Amino acid sequence: MTQQRLAFDHYISYGEQIRRVARDRPDDAAVTLVHHPDASTTRLTWAELDARSDAFAAGLAARGVGARSVVLVKLRNSIEHVLVTVATWKLGACVIPLRYDMPARECDQILALAKPTVIVSLDHVPGFLSLTPDQIPRMRREDWRLADARPGKAVCSGGSTGTPKLIVDPLPWGNPGAVAGTAEGHCLQPLAELLRLRPHQVQLVCGPLYHNAPFGWAYWGLFFGHHLVILERFTPQGAVDCVEKYRVEFMFAVPTMMLRLMRLAGVADRDWSSVETLFHGAASCPPWLKRQWMDLLGPDRVAELYGATEAIGAAGIRGEEWLAHPGSVGRPLGCDLRILDDSQREAPTGEVGMIYMRPHHAGPTYEYRGSAPAPMTEDGFITVGDFGHVDEEGHLYIADRRVDLIISGGANVFPAEVEGALLEHPQVVDAAVIGLPDPEWGHTVHAIVQLAGRSRPTVEALAEFMKDQLAAYKLPRSYEIADRIPRDEAGKLRRSALAAERTGSTP
Repeated sequence: MTQQRLAFDHYISYGEQIRRVARDRPDDAAVTLVHHPDASTTRLTWAELDARSDAFAAGLAARGVGARSVVLVKLRNSIEHVLVTVATWKLGACVIPLRYDMPARECDQILALAKPTVIVSLDHVPGFLSLTPDQIPRMRREDWRLADARPGKAVCSGGSTGTPKLIVDPLPWGNPGAVAGTAEGHCLQPLAELLRLRPHQVQLVCGPLYHNAPFGWAYWGLFFGHHLVILERFTPQGAVDCVEKYRVEFMFAVPTMMLRLMRLAGVADRDWSSVETLFHGAASCPPWLKRQWMDLLGPDRVAELYGATEAIGAAGIRGEEWLAHPGSVGRPLGCDLRILDDSQREAPTGEVGMIYMRPHHAGPTYEYRGSAPAPMTEDGFITVGDFGHVDEEGHLYIADRRVDLIISGGANVFPAEVEGALLEHPQVVDAAVIGLPDPEWGHTVHAIVQLAGRSRPTVEALAEFMKDQLAAYKLPRSYEIADRIPRDEAGKLRRSALAAERTGSTP
């Protein structure tokens, strides 16, 4: 297959690009929503996507949305999510995707920071102009003007402290150039080349659109003419069925999804031949699981990307390179990389420190609302709090965030490493590892595990299994069997919250 490069040679707004694709391919599928649990579908052609998002845009404009407005989209994965998002960008406004069932206290904190012009939600949100998708008036295209603006977005994050904040694109409204012909557009190019993102692919969207990675890659794909196959809710069976039925070429998954897919009965006998790239990120992937995926798809079709919503930089790696550098997330893409100690001094090669990145393009890449800026060196290197080290060839290896690091008897224990070892047990479905206070050791390693199977292993059997997996100081001193590990829909853990629940402290 010949790789088609993404075009970054001139500026075009998001709305205008949707309109152009609709003119060129009016009857082709743009979006297919796969409903849960019956796998029925709702489909939009490109002509329908353009026309119906125009109607939504006109209705939102009539309710006061325009350049520099904020539209908060509090919906499940749905056709309406796509229509409202595209309509908002056609008006030059900023989209904030928000979890549809976010608890009221956390939602109120986000709303106080966001101050949205309109909230689109199935539930009424008091104190704001809150509309269901059906309540947005449909009006003529002549009632509003297509904005010549870049697609603005902001996403909410609980952060390592548990205090909600917004991570805002620093130039979200009324500034052309993010899509093409600018520094940001050119920064996407190395990522696109690594991931083999190209025009007109079929992209499977497994994750919830209120999370940054599924949201970002889905809507970038739509800009480049992708047919988005969106799962209303992820299930392993549903995802594999879609790969076969729609001949999926591009897909993003978090390691939790990869594990559930790999444990699906008969997964190796399914047809994966269409998949050009399965890439993963957002959490640490156990090396043994990654190897299983490379055995299934071939190393050339498995990629990993490390980055942050703050867009300060990224690192990436494909399977062939990973096999020569197992455990690495790759080398920097579109940025400079340093590993610094607590005094912001360069750490020796191979020594774990804080990961700092500096993007190659000038200007801010994020703005926090509700939190102080991330730590930055005098020469512009920024950290979001992740730990890691580099090898002699400059490959980056991720450890854990400072807040999750367990220091037991003076030794550093990284939870992700212990969780990966636990997940090698065939009856461990999921695992979370935290540190619990201890008067002698400072903290001890505590494992929370979810088990499956008719004959489940005992705690003693798990402890015996782990003796062959890790050094003694990394082994859990205590175990807890849970019905379910409380991950969010993107597969992320809040270890600090789990620890707080068990100690009665504040996360």
